[in-house]
Parts: sequence; structure tokens; C-alpha cells
Amino acid sequence: MRAMSLRLRLFLVILPPLFLVSILLGLWRFAAAQETSEELFDRRLLAGALAISRDVAISGGDALSPSTRRLISDAGGGEVFYHITGPGGVYVTGYAYPPRPDMPVSRELPFYYFANYRGEEMRVMRLIENRSIDTLTGDSVVTVWQRVSDRRAFARGLALRAVGLIAGLVAALALIIWFGVQIGLRPLNDLEAAIRRRSPDDLGPIRRAVPHEVSGIVSTLNRLLGQVQDSFEEHQAFISDAAHQLRNPAAAILALAEALPHVQDRAERAHCEEQLADAARKSARLSEQLLSLERLRYDANMGMEPFDLDKVVEDVCRAFAAKALSCDLDFTFVSSKARLSVLGNSVLVGEALINLLENALKHGGAGMTTINVRTSSDTEGVMITVEDDGVGIPPDKLSTAFRRFSQLQHGEGTGLGLAIVGKVMVRHAGRVDLVPSKKGTTFCLWFPRDTPA
Repeated sequence: MRAMSLRLRLFLVILPPLFLVSILLGLWRFAAAQETSEELFDRRLLAGALAISRDVAISGGDALSPSTRRLISDAGGGEVFYHITGPGGVYVTGYAYPPRPDMPVSRELPFYYFANYRGEEMRVMRLIENRSIDTLTGDSVVTVWQRVSDRRAFARGLALRAVGLIAGLVAALALIIWFGVQIGLRPLNDLEAAIRRRSPDDLGPIRRAVPHEVSGIVSTLNRLLGQVQDSFEEHQAFISDAAHQLRNPAAAILALAEALPHVQDRAERAHCEEQLADAARKSARLSEQLLSLERLRYDANMGMEPFDLDKVVEDVCRAFAAKALSCDLDFTFVSSKARLSVLGNSVLVGEALINLLENALKHGGAGMTTINVRTSSDTEGVMITVEDDGVGIPPDKLSTAFRRFSQLQHGEGTGLGLAIVGKVMVRHAGRVDLVPSKKGTTFCLWFPRDTPA
């Protein structure tokens, strides 16, 4: 399944809130336009009423001045109608019947109200002033009104123009965001192109300048490339060392196999056959250890399950006992009385123990007489202890002893036994310790105790 592009993701993250703000702004602008138009038109009604009242006082109701006519004519907000009565309620000028209010009219201030007039809703303003018209003096009532539909249409036009402007701005901003994100992501596209142009053998760090927001990704990628390069170099070194180590046993087997048909003496032939079998066993053991190392390096799905450590150690010691006794060695195994539960792979743990025992057998020296194996536990974990009275390993040589294909002295080993032991213990979150002893070598394999969930 293909993931959404970063450009589209950013566009969808930015644009919906922008649309929401635009909608809210448009609603606010529509309400504000209506409120503003109502206030402006009410002031226009007041201005018209004052102008009409002035003209009536000057002309005695005979005529309105041109400026007043222009003011009350249709000028965007709809036509203004008017009605004037003089002192005593005498009709002066204007339309015959004005809209009537449903409530008492204030005499001190201009009074605004809504009313129906000939089937239409009207906004009405009534102004009462003391005036002298001809020889009469008293209250003069000026009533002006305007269609509400005209007002609302005018306000709607203003709001629609504002909404159109907002929509245009949002559309322009959307285009800016769409292409702006593309421009902003150009360094990532350049980085992708630079990585694509690399050859498979180029695992060096990426040194291209990138924005701060993606520098962490590049740093992580550089660290991964460094780990891949280290792993590749280590693997190449392992293959080279393995080829070198396998060359000698293979050459020995080939030489013995070619010489065997030409040997006529029975005793010498039997000796050659024994040498051939021994060389084959060494070669098979070396191949098995090499495969074990590779499996420990790359097989992350090895079965890890609880098992009884005593049972595994006992099985290994039973199989190894005949070889130890044939070398005239005292070989003992002391089992722990308690059940030692370990979470791990029993085959790998057995392989580690076999390598320790064979390492002691091959490198213990001619003076070695005993090999002792025991299991025990403490509050945090369980242990396998392998002890011999051979030549021993100096503490300052321990790192060399655990290095692959390395030997402290020339012998029959392959230099892989302790390396396998170290890898197995790392896989089981344990450790291998060299315990100080007066004579010989004592290794302790420590495993964390398996705690039931």
C-alpha cells in the first residue's frame, strides 16, 4: 500500500483549518454587514427626516430642496418615503398614510420601529419637533420609512462581495501552499536524487546540506549506512578468514586421499586411513563452527523458550564423557539440586558448553588431569562453571582468546570455540566470565533466570 505523499499530507493539514477559518470569517462578515447597513440606513433616515423638517419649516410645506430630494431618492439602499404633519396634526406633505407603531412614541429622541405597510415590512423612524409653520406653532411629526427588503439586499450584496474576496484569497493561498510546499520539499527531492545516483558499493555518509527538520533523518541514515558498512567489512573479513582456515584441512584431506591408493603396507594404510578420518572430522567440526557463528550473527528468529539448564548440561556431559575418559582425564558433573529455568535456545547453550569443554581438552596441556562441570544459581541468575587444572589463560589475554580465529598458542583448535561461546551468551543476555584460579582455567557462564509471567 502506497503512503500519501508528504506534499499532499501538508496540503490537507493546512487547508482544512484555513477553510474553517474562512467560513467563520464569512459568517461574521455577513452578520457585521447587516448590522453596519442597519446602522447606516437608520442614520440616513434620521438625516432625511431632519432635512425634510428643515425644508418644511422654511417653505411652509410647499416644497423640498433639491439636496433633500437627492438624499431621500433611491441611492443604493432603496427609496425613502416620508409623511409630515404640522401643529395640531394637520397634514403638511408626503405620502397620505404612514406606517403606524404598535407602541407609544418617544418624544425626546428619534424613534425607530418595524411595521407592515401595504404588505411589506418597513423600517420606520418618527421624529417629533416643536415647529412654527405659517402662523401655527406646535409639535411637527416627521415620519420616514424604507423597505427592509431593500436594506437586506444591499447588505447581502456587501457581504457577498466580502465573501467573494475571502474565497479568492483562500484559493490564492491554496495555490501558494500547493506550489510552496513543492518548493519547500525541493531539498528532499535533491537528497533523493543524490541517494539514487549512488552505487551499491558506496556506503559512505551523506554530506549534502539539508534543512534542520530532516537533519535527524539524514543522521540516522548515515548511522545505518555506517553499521551496514561495518557489518559488510566484518562479513568480508570472516569469509576471508574462513576460506584461509578451510584451505589447510581441505588440502590435507586431498593429499591423504590421493596417497591412500598407493599405500600397500597394511599398517601404514591403516594409519593413513586414521589420519584421513581425523582430518575429515576436523574439517567437519570447523565447518560446523563456522555455520554456528553465521547463524548467531544473522538468524534473529531462533526459538527462545524456557528449558531446564541442568538437563541440557547433563546431556552434553554424557556425550563428552567418553572423549574425556579416553584422554585419561577425571571428568565430573555436579548438578544443582534446584530446577534451573532459562529462557533461550537449548541447542545453542549446548553448543557453547561443548566448545568450552573441547577448548579445555585441546589447550589444557599435557599436565591437565581433571575437568569439572557444575551448575548453580544465585538470586539473579543461573551459572554453568567449567573448571580444569591445565595451563590456564592469562587475564590480559582474555580478549585475544575470544577473538575469532585467534589462538594463544599453536594447537589443534580452530580459534572459533570461545568466539562462539561469547556470541551465544550475548544472544541470551548473559555473560562469560574468567574466574581467577590458582591453577588452570575456570569459565563461568551466567544466564538471567527465567521468571514466569
